[in-house]
Amino acid sequence: MRVALRALAVCAVLVPGAVSAQSYPSQDIHIICAVPAGSGADVLVRFFAEKLRPLMGRTVIVENKIGALGNIAAEYTARAKPDGHTIHIHSASVVATNYSLLKNPPINPSKDLQMVASLHQQAFMVVVPAASPYQTLPELTAAMKAKGDKASYGHSNATAKVMGELYKGATGVTAVDIPYRIAPDSLNDYASGRLDYGMMDPVTSISQAKAGRLRMLAASTGKRLEATPELPTMKEAGVPVELVLWFGAMVPAATPKPIVDQLNAWINQVVAMDDTKKFLINNGSDPWINTPEQAQAQFVKDQNDWAEYVKLAKIEPQ
Repeated sequence: MRVALRALAVCAVLVPGAVSAQSYPSQDIHIICAVPAGSGADVLVRFFAEKLRPLMGRTVIVENKIGALGNIAAEYTARAKPDGHTIHIHSASVVATNYSLLKNPPINPSKDLQMVASLHQQAFMVVVPAASPYQTLPELTAAMKAKGDKASYGHSNATAKVMGELYKGATGVTAVDIPYRIAPDSLNDYASGRLDYGMMDPVTSISQAKAGRLRMLAASTGKRLEATPELPTMKEAGVPVELVLWFGAMVPAATPKPIVDQLNAWINQVVAMDDTKKFLINNGSDPWINTPEQAQAQFVKDQNDWAEYVKLAKIEPQ
């Protein structure tokens, strides 16, 4: 009798999870975006939302929940019902870094969020105004060292600031950092000459360089990007800084594994599409496919690695 009761108890636990996984998704999917509409990351999120819609067979709604360095979106996702209907697509590197930039972080990303898939890896670009006299990173570095603390650079997220401070530490530049809500908000200041240079995402950098508003001097990756083969890496330009970011899709940590695995299969299918690869490469990114376990392990590693980068950059938690 005890064996029978125990078996019934196990079934009572297992069946609801199995049923919910089999019927998933049972309602609209909400993809949470941490940046405003029209910014570089938002363009990517909406691209993936459109690709996922026919695979999921449900309405996919993108919600922009901006503010607090992206923590509002990450915390909203972590606190959401863990049923796979709330997904956060953002730079996993940014989410991981934010934990080290706050004295009282609202969540512990690698514990409160579960990575379901990776999307791509990308670089930061060192950019200057199109009218700038500096054609190479060594020219910029020499000029900024001479300008001292009258020099200024722009950035729009935590990881970009880390890169900016690592660049300063590696070169002896003492430029003042000027933060922006999103990268496009800084364009007028580049045009007016308020900003000498900046650390910017590849989507915005490449599009603005093509439009003749900015000039790219170097990329932060270890190898040259397929989208910009003529652009040297920072290391090639004599600055020993290498940072690679990656985007991922994440859900609340308690989301059942069958749902996590299903999301992973759908997202990997999208990443493997030829037009997705073309879209990512043209925007300065390399497609990157992983299992949920591999993506989560990288997420945990990033949280530890970026904590060290924050210390090296001498950034005090706020």
